[in-house]
Amino acid sequence: MKEVTVQELKQKIDNKEPFQLIDVRETFEYETSNLDGLNIPLGGILIEADQIDRDKPVIVQCRSGKRSAAAIMQLEQVHGFDNLYNLKGGILAWQEAFDPNMPVY
Repeated sequence: MKEVTVQELKQKIDNKEPFQLIDVRETFEYETSNLDGLNIPLGGILIEADQIDRDKPVIVQCRSGKRSAAAIMQLEQVHGFDNLYNLKGGILAWQEAFDPNMPVY
């Protein structure tokens, strides 16, 4: 599975590179803190697959990287995506590296 680190994600944001960020946490988690990605909870990822870009890199994130990895496996197996990257360490890694005051649970 392809991965990006939070440092690589921040660089993409800072450089305004084209990519899509998908947050597969539950809505209440997303409302607590997020990185401005599109919120598609893991349970609905296959149903909402048409909202995911196929023509640019897509970074999938969750709290720690486990649910996003599961989402990527499902999307690759069922819908044939080949442009998905897991955010290593999820929003917890982002908080640790860049935003220690970010509320996480």
